[in-house]
Amino acid sequence: MIRLVLLLTLLAAAAFGVSWLADRPGEIAVVWEGWRVETTVPVALAVIAVVSGVLLLLWRLLSLLVRSPKLIAAFSRRRKREKGWQAVSRGLLAVGIGDNAAVRQARHDAARLLPHEPLTHLLTAQAAQLDGKPEVAIAAFRAMVDDPSTRLLGLRGLHMEARKAGDKAAAYAIAEEAASAAPTLGWAADAVIEARCAAGDYAGARTVLERQMAQKGIDKAQYKRRRAVLLAAEAIALEQTDPLVAREKAVEAVRLAPTLVPAAACAGRLLGAAGELRKAAKIVETAFAANPHPELADVEAYLRPGDAALDRLKRIRTLANKAPSQRESAIALARAAIDAQEFRQARLVLEPLLEDPSQRVCLLMAELEAAEHADIGKAREWTARAVRANRDPAWIADGVVSDRWAPVSPVSGRLDAFVWEVPPGVSATPILEHEAERVKAAIAAVRASEDAKIAEQKKIAEQKLAEEKLAELKAVETKAAETAAAEAATSGAAVVVAEAPVPPEPVAASATPASKTNDPKTPAPKMPDPKAAEPVPVILAPPAGNGADSARARARQNGKPETGKKADAIVALPPLPDDPGPEADATEEPDPSSKSRRLMGL
Repeated sequence: MIRLVLLLTLLAAAAFGVSWLADRPGEIAVVWEGWRVETTVPVALAVIAVVSGVLLLLWRLLSLLVRSPKLIAAFSRRRKREKGWQAVSRGLLAVGIGDNAAVRQARHDAARLLPHEPLTHLLTAQAAQLDGKPEVAIAAFRAMVDDPSTRLLGLRGLHMEARKAGDKAAAYAIAEEAASAAPTLGWAADAVIEARCAAGDYAGARTVLERQMAQKGIDKAQYKRRRAVLLAAEAIALEQTDPLVAREKAVEAVRLAPTLVPAAACAGRLLGAAGELRKAAKIVETAFAANPHPELADVEAYLRPGDAALDRLKRIRTLANKAPSQRESAIALARAAIDAQEFRQARLVLEPLLEDPSQRVCLLMAELEAAEHADIGKAREWTARAVRANRDPAWIADGVVSDRWAPVSPVSGRLDAFVWEVPPGVSATPILEHEAERVKAAIAAVRASEDAKIAEQKKIAEQKLAEEKLAELKAVETKAAETAAAEAATSGAAVVVAEAPVPPEPVAASATPASKTNDPKTPAPKMPDPKAAEPVPVILAPPAGNGADSARARARQNGKPETGKKADAIVALPPLPDDPGPEADATEEPDPSSKSRRLMGL
């Protein structure tokens, strides 16, 4: 707009000047060498302008002829440079596409047209990388390192080649050199931090981070987060060896990043072990409200060692109230309720999640069925459903699934790369293994209980069988005694039964404690031997004066053969109160009244 105003102003001034001169034409006369020229002022000015333009044009033509060699050389160089840049551009595009033939042709043209350009070295190195020639690429990058303008680019290329070759020491040394030359370089700082974290030198990693912050390489929020990550990693590393220093590091990490889960979990464990339960609970609850995580729930549950399951359930209820709508809150509450044997509450908590259950929810239901109803069938059914259920979150970084958090990525070395997300394309996560172990323990407990019941029932059955056999033996003995008594009464013999001692009755299975019943080392009670309990009949000689013996004796004296009828065996019965016994009968004279007394006694 300003230019338009100026242009209009100039045009107006020129028109005013021409009009002013036209109103005052005047006269000009020039006399030179006999020539006299007369004209007006406007015509003279026009002639002067034309002559000046012609002279200027002639001067330009003359200067162009004089400078034509230089102009032709400059044009040739410019044309060559343009062709070289076109070759570089074409080669870089071919590298991106992956066209090896086009890359080689472009590299050849660029090396011929622009042999000393940094991008030509870069194209040569990338072409060598594409062709699988690391030696050529390393030579190109070293040539770039020698040039101050491309030194950092060459160092990065050498660093990448060293990482590809697996030479961690060389990669670390190159990254240290690049970080010293330019502290603001992100890749160099990350590489140095990765190397120092791998060596456990978290203090050295923080030094690199401090230097990067001093050079304004990162903003303040990013600096706080990265420093908190390094402090949390150092606290976790020192948790078992130096708890006091670890507690200080963890608390500082929580102050810088209150929502960092590993820092909050480590601080909660250490503060709980030190007896600062209120502070530890506050840290854990703050982190859980922002990022619900199962590790935080475990820390909150076991904040005070030795607490009963009901006390842990109380703390988990308080924690779940910090994030009541989160899935992790319901899972943590259900686990605590199962441990406390509050099965009804656990079922109520898990019921809203059963419409679209995850693997952990299915395994919790399996554990609940096994613990509450001892139903192994339903437990196995829920376990089978867990195989096809939705996956649970896990720690992942650059596609790597890990069972624990780490400060840097194992692939790229990037600091604070791990995130708690559902990994794509993974059948199971590491946290699932812990839940599966709980289900196995619950099913094993059910089986152990069933085995104990079966063993107890078997012992009771064996005891009943032994008692029945003992009763049968007693009945047989009684029947045998009655039969012998009847036969003795018929034959008139003295009958005495000597009974074997009755074995002591086995101890009832119900009197044995349940804990000792299941102990394999406890010897089982010995069952009575039926053969040992069988009475042994004692055959005694008949008393003197028996009628049958007298008859046989008279027959032998008279020389008559004995009849085929044999004397019946005499079964010894217990002596009667008025019976002196067989010994007395053998020594004393037979008394006719004694036989009647024994018979009367029978």
